[in-house]
Amino acid sequence: MKQSYVYILKCSDNSYYTGVTSNLTQRLFQHETGFYPDCYTANKRPVELVYYCEFTDINFAIDIEKKIKKWSRAKKEALINEEYDKLPNLAKKSF
Repeated sequence: MKQSYVYILKCSDNSYYTGVTSNLTQRLFQHETGFYPDCYTANKRPVELVYYCEFTDINFAIDIEKKIKKWSRAKKEALINEEYDKLPNLAKKSF
């Protein structure tokens, strides 16, 4: 079965970019070289891979990517730092 990856990059402006791909090495090279000039990361290089996870179902990987993109910065950083116990309590908005 073909592997898929959800990944998070930290950009030079300290923002995070979340993506999904079936070839992580190639996609990282594309981000690092600005292969797609209209891509979010093209003018935010250099980028650093700070998180990735593997999936065997591309549809599930896409669903996870969409969820992570909606997360707050704090929640993304908890995931990156493997602080999984914090994830349920971190919301997108502060109340």
